[in-house]
Amino acid sequence: MQPLVLSSFTLVTCLGAGRQRMLTALREGESGLRPCRFETAVLPTYAGEIEGLDAYALKGNDAPFDCRNNRIARMALMQDGFLEAVAAARACYGASRIALVLGTSTSGIHETERSYRTLEPTTSALPASFDYAKHHNTFALGLFLRAYLGLTGPTAVHSVACATTAKAFASASRLIKAGLCDAAIVGGADSLALTTLYGFTALGLMSAGPCRPYDAARDGISIGEGAGFALLEREDGRRSDSTLRLIGIGESGDAYHQSSPHPEGIGARLAMERALDSAGLAPGAIDYVNLHGTATRVGDAAEDRAITGLLGRDVPCSSTKGQTGHTLGAAGIVEAIIAALALEHGVIPGSPMTQTVDSAFQCNYRRRSEARPMSRVMSNSFGFGGSSCSLILGRA
Repeated sequence: MQPLVLSSFTLVTCLGAGRQRMLTALREGESGLRPCRFETAVLPTYAGEIEGLDAYALKGNDAPFDCRNNRIARMALMQDGFLEAVAAARACYGASRIALVLGTSTSGIHETERSYRTLEPTTSALPASFDYAKHHNTFALGLFLRAYLGLTGPTAVHSVACATTAKAFASASRLIKAGLCDAAIVGGADSLALTTLYGFTALGLMSAGPCRPYDAARDGISIGEGAGFALLEREDGRRSDSTLRLIGIGESGDAYHQSSPHPEGIGARLAMERALDSAGLAPGAIDYVNLHGTATRVGDAAEDRAITGLLGRDVPCSSTKGQTGHTLGAAGIVEAIIAALALEHGVIPGSPMTQTVDSAFQCNYRRRSEARPMSRVMSNSFGFGGSSCSLILGRA
């Protein structure tokens, strides 16, 4: 593929807002997971809840979009000079030549949960303040960002499980290659909701403590919330000081099972192979892999087989979900940005919640962060239904 410039990026998770906060947490091995106290949930699990969202309530012309998911998106957009970067790109290319390719899994479902508690007793009508199109619909995030950023170019919102915002990079790349836009904002947001917390509990997938990816005693996921956005541009576009490039993308859909990966990691391996092919790289060219690593028994085992079968046993790898929780539809963008930070600052993230790596695993799993210069890193995102995506970032 033709490399794309990663000219600006930003994120927010339960660890805090902005790139510097995340970089500090990666270096120091901090976790933002806490005993679940979200809303009315009574569950013996940990969660990654973002604090301070009231300060990001949407007001004025944006008030109709106000919900938890859009607040998290706005909180991310306001970090790291990202709004200024978008404004500069809009001035250069024009509002119609910048695409929005976004993703979410549950969008603003929490707003629907809240609204159903206040149904009109006689007619069972939803409260007048509830707007399904601007709150809960999958495209609500796209509607909000088009208005908030003043863009009129192609807009799409994906919802393909936990690979959602990784696949947004792939769609954006195709739009730019087809000449339908000169730049694209990729990313998305996912927020905590009772439906999600109780739903994954019903599936028996939730950990009793902070999740421990690749641990011998791992017992499930910890759900987090977050948002992230990146500005992608052609290399022959406007001048950018960024040395970071998106150089490889691989997608697959093995459809092995509705909620379990193929035990041999076939879909995961195919996504990684295609990412390497699109970048024109041999497996040994990857310096670090940010694993999908959700801390489930089957998922981690399948990814370990895929990693070692394709990349071998030497490449350093780790999962950062013990720090951020599994942000579901936002995991792809959050972890792509973590990979970008690792590449930019020469730090291999550790896995601080992991105590004892499963002895059956063969990959070079890192529990502690370390400083190391790198040239190319991979970020994996694998979701329900066999939806998989691998991204490769490199230096110019």
